Amino acid sequence: MAAGGYGGRYQVSATPVIVLAQLFGVAALTLMLVWLLHFRNGISLSTSNLGRLLDAHHLFMLCGPIICAGQGIMAYKAFPGTRRARKIIHTLLHVLGMVFAVIGLYAIFKLYSVSGVPNMHSLHSWTGLGAICLYVLQFWIGFTCFLFPGAAAATRADVKPWHAFFGLVIFALIICTSATGLIQRFRFLGLLRGKEALVLNFTGVAIILFGIAVVLVAILP
Repeated sequence: MAAGGYGGRYQVSATPVIVLAQLFGVAALTLMLVWLLHFRNGISLSTSNLGRLLDAHHLFMLCGPIICAGQGIMAYKAFPGTRRARKIIHTLLHVLGMVFAVIGLYAIFKLYSVSGVPNMHSLHSWTGLGAICLYVLQFWIGFTCFLFPGAAAATRADVKPWHAFFGLVIFALIICTSATGLIQRFRFLGLLRGKEALVLNFTGVAIILFGIAVVLVAILP
């Protein structure tokens, strides 16, 4: 009885955490753009500047499987409207996330192909490709089960908690992969101190805080 009596005092609404998540997401994207446009050479999918290809990989991976996927996870609590409308928004955001992810993968594989660097040579590349494959599989299962053609009500009820659980696990894996990617780029550039190192570190912190906020939104009432 004591636990039940005190438990209600610790309940927190998801709304303020959604606001925090948006702020962290905007901060991460802003810092990423400052880093790429001010300290690096911008972004491009052309092979005329290989550095820009790598920069494009960073930007599209942030926009897609992190920000769009995070917004998709929060869609049921962040957007008004009917459950059907929020389900469609949830789906569209994840579709956009996968499109950005494909562009990001295209940029990095194109870079490796042109430069002659072996593919899949690091922990970042292993976890990254694995996370994107799981992301696509998770989307396909969710789409066919909950949207079209749709499974029976009993099946949807059984799948729903697992869909939510593995969605958060895959999202957390993507956040961790992003952190290892920034560390890898940090070491490649030989950054020890200075303004660029600070911007890159704060970008990573903002991404991690965005990920934590998204997971918290998903589990709060």
